[in-house]
Amino acid sequence: MTEEFTPEEIKLAPCKYEYLDHTADVQLHAWGENLQEAFEQCALAMFGYMTELNTVEIKQSAEIEAEADDLDGLLFHFLDELLFLFSCEPFLICSKLRITEFKTGEAYRIKCKCYGEEFQLGKHPQGTEVKAITYSAMQIINEPEQNKA
Repeated sequence: MTEEFTPEEIKLAPCKYEYLDHTADVQLHAWGENLQEAFEQCALAMFGYMTELNTVEIKQSAEIEAEADDLDGLLFHFLDELLFLFSCEPFLICSKLRITEFKTGEAYRIKCKCYGEEFQLGKHPQGTEVKAITYSAMQIINEPEQNKA
């Protein structure tokens, strides 16, 4: 079932990520003007590793939530929830994400609206399967005074 979306919901974010070489896994390097944007970009990098995002139309949406005890855990659980979203029916591959709640401090919490469509071989080139999220080499650098994370 195709949903109706506003022009703002369909507008894609600029690419602010890259893939780093690693012997056994993939490492994602994402950045933004703040932590929220950097988290969104990291999630897009994960989906972009699975397929070419320019082949993904915005036809469906879903919402996810993640909580943790610290910032590293929040990124881990955020990506893990998105991977679960892709791994279950209807195999939603996202080309846009919008974090609607981003709390840090005593409580770490994210709510995110995800936009995309069901992954279909033939339409979406098959990239590399992401089997699990890990903490391996995870680094979060936040420099709000310089508008970068």
